[in-house]
Amino acid sequence: MFYIPKLFCKYYFLLCIFLSCVWTAGAQEKIKSFTKKFIQNVFTDTNSSDKASFRMYPSLAFAPETSFELGASSLLLYKAKNDTNNRLSELQAFSFVTLKGQYGLWIDNALYGHQDNWFFLGKIRFQRFPLLYFGIGPNADGSEESIVDANYFLLRQRVLKKIAPDFFAGAELDIQTLFNTSYTSVHGNLTPPEGIGGSTNTGIGASLVYDNRQNVLNVRKGFFAELAWLNYGGIINGPYRFNTLLTDIRGYHQLKTNRVFAWQLAGSVINGPAPFNMKSLLGGENLMRGYYYGRYRDNVLMAAQAEYRILPFSFSKRWGAAAFAGAGTVAPSVGTLQLKHTKFAAGAGVRYLLFVKKDIFLRFDVGVTREGVNFYLFTGEAF
Repeated sequence: MFYIPKLFCKYYFLLCIFLSCVWTAGAQEKIKSFTKKFIQNVFTDTNSSDKASFRMYPSLAFAPETSFELGASSLLLYKAKNDTNNRLSELQAFSFVTLKGQYGLWIDNALYGHQDNWFFLGKIRFQRFPLLYFGIGPNADGSEESIVDANYFLLRQRVLKKIAPDFFAGAELDIQTLFNTSYTSVHGNLTPPEGIGGSTNTGIGASLVYDNRQNVLNVRKGFFAELAWLNYGGIINGPYRFNTLLTDIRGYHQLKTNRVFAWQLAGSVINGPAPFNMKSLLGGENLMRGYYYGRYRDNVLMAAQAEYRILPFSFSKRWGAAAFAGAGTVAPSVGTLQLKHTKFAAGAGVRYLLFVKKDIFLRFDVGVTREGVNFYLFTGEAF
């Protein structure tokens, strides 16, 4: 039998304890150092405004459609060829899970080429959700609601070429798929809508864009206007054939160094039988805050909103605020739009400067309508 002296065992045991303490202390220091660098990288934003920066950080969001969202975000900010004369390009990815059992991945891009020769503007959505459905039309009764549970995929991308200073034209692709659906009545007895069984709709069209904004997530001065036409048809589109005309006009006016007045006019007109998920939707965290996303839906949407922003307060380097108001409605056709069906929303919120060098704020908004109060927590301004 191999014999190990007791004295060796004693010192070997003491040596193990010593090495364990050294390793534990080193591991703790490494963890502390990593945590400190991570926090500094996310929140101090030491990169200069002309250099590319990439950040990954945990995120917390809130909307009435989802309740609290826990997720991870990544944000790539850069200027083409690191040229300070080029605009800030932004690529943002956000994965999340919510307290209502929803999960998904969102990707948004606003990418400018050197000297704005090309402009790529789009978004990708994949999510599993239950969402409330209240019916179609401006008179949809909020006391009747159903739950639509489904998988949803969206890809919308514009590929635009500069044809004049700040003016772009190009092609647009929109693919939306709804699958694995279920429909459950909660209150009342709403008739299941057209397309509740799921569908894939592919739209191809053209887009004209005027854009002289410098920072898409927080515009202080500039103008944006888009006119797009999409045709959903052909053998890859399933049973639905329709056209969509979209308009989006936004203006931003810097009143003082830290004060901005922003406004938006938005509209969409659908011609043809579209499934319920492709209708024009009123409400959500961006347009008509205070209303549940899709609270009202129909073939036609007209809406406007304005917002006054203080970014930041004169007595603070990071904290600011905003106040907003909006009005809008939906209708089955342009000829049936009526002022009496106009819905109103208003609210206010606080802002926290999350990325100093890139001038990007975290926003917390409270939206108020005649139907109640809703809260929103997101990175970047609503429009």
